[in-house]
Amino acid sequence: MNGFEVVSKRVLAPAVTLLDITAPRIARKARAGQFIILRVDETGERVPLTIADRDSDRGTVTIVFQAVGYTTRQLAEKNVGDRIPDLLGPLGKPTEVRNYGRVICAAGGVGIAFMYPEIKAFAEAGNEITSVLAARSQDLLFFVDEIKALSRDFYIATDDGSLGHHGLITDVLRRLLESDTRYGYCIAIGPLPMMRATTSLTREFNLPTLVSLDPVMVDGTGMCGGCRVTVGGETKFACVDGPEFDGHLVDFDELAKRKRTFFDEEQCLLDPQLDQLTREKA
Repeated sequence: MNGFEVVSKRVLAPAVTLLDITAPRIARKARAGQFIILRVDETGERVPLTIADRDSDRGTVTIVFQAVGYTTRQLAEKNVGDRIPDLLGPLGKPTEVRNYGRVICAAGGVGIAFMYPEIKAFAEAGNEITSVLAARSQDLLFFVDEIKALSRDFYIATDDGSLGHHGLITDVLRRLLESDTRYGYCIAIGPLPMMRATTSLTREFNLPTLVSLDPVMVDGTGMCGGCRVTVGGETKFACVDGPEFDGHLVDFDELAKRKRTFFDEEQCLLDPQLDQLTREKA
C-alpha cells in the first residue's frame, strides 16, 4: 500500500496531538533537530514538523503538533491505520551536540515536544540538564515525566499559576542564571516571543543560546526561498542552513512579520464565509 501508516495516536493536551508514523528509512537516519515535511492528501499544502522522537527498531517517527491551521486540523483527524501519502525527511541540519557541562533547556508550548530529542541527545553526551517548561496552564503541559527523568533540575512556569511558578519562563531563567554561573549553553524552543525574550536575557549573561526556527517553508530544499531568515546580518534558509541558529544573531522582528505572510489566506480556509466575502470583493 502507498503512503505512511499511522500506528499510534495520543492527545497530549487540548489541540495537541502525537502521531507515530511508520517511516523506517527516516527513523534510521533522523537526528535531534531535524524535521519532516508531509502532505495530508495529494492536493494539500506541504507542512514542516519537527521529529519529536524516533524508533529505528520499530521503524517509526513521532510528530507532535498543535491543530491551529487548516492542514494541522486535518492531520489531527487521522487515526490509527490511516495513511499519509507524502512524508519527506529527515531534513535540516542535525543539532551539533557537545558536552558543555551544564545545559539549560527552556521550552514553551508545543516547543516542549521539539525540545525532548534535544534533551535526550545532550544528556547522552554527558551534560547535566536543567529543564524549564512553560505553558499557559497546567493542562497544556506534556512530556513532563519524560523530560524530568532526563534532567538534573526541573522547573515549570504557567501563565495562570496552575502549576509551578506563576509567571513567565524568563522569570525562572533569570533566577537560575543569577544564582549559578556554571551553565555553559542554553537551548530555547517555543513561540517567537518566548525565544526572543529568552535570548535577550541570556545575552545579558553571555550565555550561548540555540533556537529552533519555524518560518514559512514549502519545498524543504532551499529552492523556494520562503524560509529565509536573517542571522547575523546574513540571509539564511532555515530548511538547509537550520532550522537551528545562534539565537543572539536572529532578527526576530523580521521573522515575526514573515510568518504572517499567508495569515489572510489561512483564515479564509478556516472560515468559508470569510472566503466567500473575500471572493466577492475581488
